[in-house]
Amino acid sequence: MNSKTERQIKTIYFRNILVTEPQYHIHTRLHLLIDHATPGLGTIRHCSKEPPQSLENQEHNAAEIMIVDGTDLVCMPGLFDMHVHLREPGQEYKETIETGTNAAANGGFTGVCCMPNTVPAIDNAPTLEYIQNRARTTLTEVYCCAAITLGREGKTLSPMIELMEHGALMFSDDGACVASAEMMHRAFQYVAPFDGLLSQHCEEHSLTEGFSMNEGAVSTVLGLKGYPRVAEEIIVARDIMLAAYNGNRRYHVSHLSTKGSVELVRAAKARGERVSCEVTPHHFVLTDEAVRHYDTNAKMNPPLRTQADIDAIVEGLRDGTIDCIATDHAPHALHEKETEFHLAANGITGLETSFGLAMTYLVHAGHCSLERLVELMAVNPRKILGLPPVRIEAGAAANLTIVAPNEEWTVDLTRSRSKSKNSPFGGMHLKGKPKFTLNRGQLWHCVL
Repeated sequence: MNSKTERQIKTIYFRNILVTEPQYHIHTRLHLLIDHATPGLGTIRHCSKEPPQSLENQEHNAAEIMIVDGTDLVCMPGLFDMHVHLREPGQEYKETIETGTNAAANGGFTGVCCMPNTVPAIDNAPTLEYIQNRARTTLTEVYCCAAITLGREGKTLSPMIELMEHGALMFSDDGACVASAEMMHRAFQYVAPFDGLLSQHCEEHSLTEGFSMNEGAVSTVLGLKGYPRVAEEIIVARDIMLAAYNGNRRYHVSHLSTKGSVELVRAAKARGERVSCEVTPHHFVLTDEAVRHYDTNAKMNPPLRTQADIDAIVEGLRDGTIDCIATDHAPHALHEKETEFHLAANGITGLETSFGLAMTYLVHAGHCSLERLVELMAVNPRKILGLPPVRIEAGAAANLTIVAPNEEWTVDLTRSRSKSKNSPFGGMHLKGKPKFTLNRGQLWHCVL
């Protein structure tokens, strides 16, 4: 329950709400009664086209019952973001597990997977367990992506088997690319007996050293060092080949940003290779034109690309080439962004704007259906990570996101629950808003 809620809700009734659960072919209006009387449980007690006959023992205590008219709302499996940076341990001045999961809940997310570029890196069991323990009672569940190499230095493989045994779901040196093909080759071999999932921040560093933005017409005009799209595509192509060579291993491309990368993944999938990928909202909303006024909140890695790249990404989202939407939520302190453009830190916050951007620029723009968006933001991330699916049925735990798909709102960064406010979307008008997040017996009223 967030601090805005003044009473302890034990029963929540969503009357006549549209429930969409695409993996089970459900898209219909139902009556949902969710019992939160048992601490830590939060069970769906009633899920039917017919309203509940009574609220049983809760009827006499109206203070413990929350009744919500679902006419303009949609209930979906809890959103899941498989690429976030929570910064703890080591960089708590940017974000903590508490503030990051609060931001996630405020954006409608019931689960996230955090990246290993903490200090120390998530390359050992104690650090992994520290994060898990810190997130044990948060509404938003926190899973870990551990490092492929020790210290994310690309020199020595981390103990990936041990880390899997302690709960790591994926491996990446995110924030850095495993530059050595030989090292990635060994990594694929090492996790093969356990069918581990390797992911990559795809960047050929010799082509990007000292970059500020995408290499192209805008970088030329601004006099900023460019990051050519081929620097991403070289690593995507190399790792797809290595995954295939090592027995069709599982491989995930993080924050894909170029037309060429979309085409490489599409071709690999057509060959039956076990490749998946994600894209961020900023890479299907903004182009490198956003950098023209030297706004450091438009500086990220990979950089904002061109309209041709956005068009290819949208097509990839539409035809199934791209599996999911992830935010790459990357909080930074004010002093790390309010500096000369080439010195500014890369990355933006994204957990609280992700759903609104996706609704506005994909669903309401006519590029995909609401059901497809649920696949991209709730169903497929869990599939890729091997997590059990969320069910919306009587007797199931309530792991739900409730949204208002047609509600219009303006992004107000002062209302963000993140510790950092480095977003280029402040003041943007969006259509589609998360309203409630429910998980682990807790209710969060989204305030955006």
